[in-house]
Amino acid sequence: MGVYVLRRLLLMIPTLFGIMAISFAIIQFAPGGPVERVIAQLTGQGGDAMDRITGGSGGDIGMGAESTISGGETSSKYRGAQGLDPEFIAALEKQFGFDKPPLERFALMLWNYVRFDFGESYYRDISVIDLILEKMPVSISLGLWLTLISYVISIPLGIRKAVKDGSTFDVWTSGVIIVGYAIPGFLFAILLIVLFAGGSFFNWFPLRGLTSENWDELSLFGKIIDYFWHLALPLTAMVLSAFATTTLLTKNSFLDEIRKQYVVTARAKGLTDRQVLYGHVFRNAMLIIIAGFPGAFISAFFTGALLIETIFSLDGLGLLGFESIINRDYPVVFATLFIFSLMGLLVGLLSDLTYTWIDPRIDFDRRDVG
Repeated sequence: MGVYVLRRLLLMIPTLFGIMAISFAIIQFAPGGPVERVIAQLTGQGGDAMDRITGGSGGDIGMGAESTISGGETSSKYRGAQGLDPEFIAALEKQFGFDKPPLERFALMLWNYVRFDFGESYYRDISVIDLILEKMPVSISLGLWLTLISYVISIPLGIRKAVKDGSTFDVWTSGVIIVGYAIPGFLFAILLIVLFAGGSFFNWFPLRGLTSENWDELSLFGKIIDYFWHLALPLTAMVLSAFATTTLLTKNSFLDEIRKQYVVTARAKGLTDRQVLYGHVFRNAMLIIIAGFPGAFISAFFTGALLIETIFSLDGLGLLGFESIINRDYPVVFATLFIFSLMGLLVGLLSDLTYTWIDPRIDFDRRDVG
């Protein structure tokens, strides 16, 4: 097993390198980088890029920028840079790190990431790690409760569907699951807002944030109620489709075990269906479900639901990633890509190790050799 773990860990290196290299190459051809955004703002073609720059790491560049606009024409590789002092353009490139060749920038980025140095956001005076930690409470709240609720619903429902396979209950619950899985979460979120958040009918739930403005004044019990009051609609919108896969996986796993010979033998010995189901089938059928739980649990801490966060004004990792791409905040884009890719690879390895811990008959080393 140690050889398998070592092999998987070593394979993570080229995998991460490939992910970062492809993403970095694509970014090189994407128009409208951070330098272009500053130039567009200065020449009256952009939006609020300079507002972010002057509040963050590019603030020194923004100061006195008006004095760099000259009346003469200067040649520049940036569209709209005519009339700007070449020294100012060079200062912008140096500020954002674009004064170096792409390969050198890529190598420097990887070297920093190996040391877990992810730098600072271009447009916010904060390190990338601190920015991610700042947004994680929202994503943890959504992901963690979504995972727990989906498991609590999926496992009993899947067992019931396996026991009642082919019955009316199995057919209509399958229909509900398929419909729920097919409905986009953001559409259901809009429906919930219309019905219960002051849209057209009731105004029972809030629409912004995870807590109320008077959070600090509430008692402990009041804070708990307020927290779940704010989470009710976002979680409902997300959980509709979340439990479909686990429910069907549970059902198929139990059906596969129920049809095995040892179940027939147990029934022939006079055991009741309940004794067979929970004394023999449950332990074997739940292996695949339990083995996948650590991965799902850890992944829940890094869940980012962009549309749900946007609709309910929740400032989490999903919204952070989207805004970073739109604003060309490359340190945040690449750092989150690296961190989440690494976490995904580690979670995959953890899931495999959980399989072997739950079922010692599974031997990945022997499978690889064969």
